[in-house]
Amino acid sequence: MIERKELGDTGLIVPEIGLGTWKYEGGVEPLRRGIELGAFLIDTAEIYGTEGVVGEAVKGIRDRVFIATKVSGQHLRYDQVMRAAEGSLGRLGMDYVDLYQIHWPNSRVPIKETMRAMEALVDSGRVKYIGVSNFYTQELQKAQAAMSKYPIVCNQVLYNLKRREIEGDLLPYCQENHITLMAYTPLADGDLATMPRFRPDRGTQVLAQVAAEVGKTLAQVSLNWCLSRPNVIAIPKSDRVDRTIENCQASGWRLSPEQVRMLDEAFAR
Repeated sequence: MIERKELGDTGLIVPEIGLGTWKYEGGVEPLRRGIELGAFLIDTAEIYGTEGVVGEAVKGIRDRVFIATKVSGQHLRYDQVMRAAEGSLGRLGMDYVDLYQIHWPNSRVPIKETMRAMEALVDSGRVKYIGVSNFYTQELQKAQAAMSKYPIVCNQVLYNLKRREIEGDLLPYCQENHITLMAYTPLADGDLATMPRFRPDRGTQVLAQVAAEVGKTLAQVSLNWCLSRPNVIAIPKSDRVDRTIENCQASGWRLSPEQVRMLDEAFAR
């Protein structure tokens, strides 16, 4: 069973394993199977080209899923944000999204203008919660300061055993300020799910050792390592039903503190 974590400081509980759809080509079945297994958070974006298949996958069960999408960093003027949101809702076939995120920061547009639009979308009922993506700590602080009514509940960033830059500053800041960190590419584009063809490096050797100890796959251990961090949820992408099942089974259990420490050291930043 997929365990759940609070979204920001909202009181809303979401699955710690969701379904990513960047470069997704699996059709509706993997998404529907993931939802059945408890991964009812699906993340998409206007630039992904996958909002349509997400909408199709959740048709008839909208009230059972948490849908997150994103406005492009090229569309952050007030009117552009409003148009982008309407476009996403149309492609999804929905009248609201649960989480609307700024896909990446854009210093050429005043953050106050963007956040005014985001808050207007909440006021209108078309968006429930506001998030950002690819925001470093200083950018996140500026976005927070630009808010007048609603909090930023989530920051979606690259995070996995091989890419741990956020641990220096951003992750602690999000944890201290009750902002959920949504880890994208948590399997490093599949690198953490397979043994290398030639001699494995130190990190892979330890990953394989821990996987053998707990009776799980490399992918499941890699995902569970992400989930060992407070406030962190992960959104792996898979085009196949069997891989989706495997990813969902990365939750419902926990690595020991010693196993987490071993992985931390083997994949040291």
